[in-house]
Amino acid sequence: MNKILEYPNIENCKPLDCISGKIMKCNRIIANTFRKHLKAFGVTNSQLSILFYLSKGKNINQKGLSDFLFLDKSTVNRNLKRLFESKYISNKNFPLIEMTVEGLTLLESVIPAWERAMIETRQKLGENGENSLDLLTSKLIA
Repeated sequence: MNKILEYPNIENCKPLDCISGKIMKCNRIIANTFRKHLKAFGVTNSQLSILFYLSKGKNINQKGLSDFLFLDKSTVNRNLKRLFESKYISNKNFPLIEMTVEGLTLLESVIPAWERAMIETRQKLGENGENSLDLLTSKLIA
């Protein structure tokens, strides 16, 4: 007497429709493009986001960075540690974090490669894709 097991949730599930899966796939594709262009500088996308924010004179604490960039506190902590070790940022006005001259110099040299990554990504997305991304981001942040 073989009992046939039924798994109705699995039967009805459509993983290809998963919003999280689609977003993560897009993230990996775009991150790979940026990684390719930024590889020579030894900074990650998350580290670059932190540096860009701080470069605009935004002295902020770790929690503020985490909230603004929508990064886990552990991710921010790990990236800040590496940026402190590289002397790209300083916390001499603890708890505020600020850019150093070394960090500004690095960022100045990274920007042309970042711009090339932006061009490549914009070519893939097209104007409609970029506008859709802007709309999606604004809806999710609201």
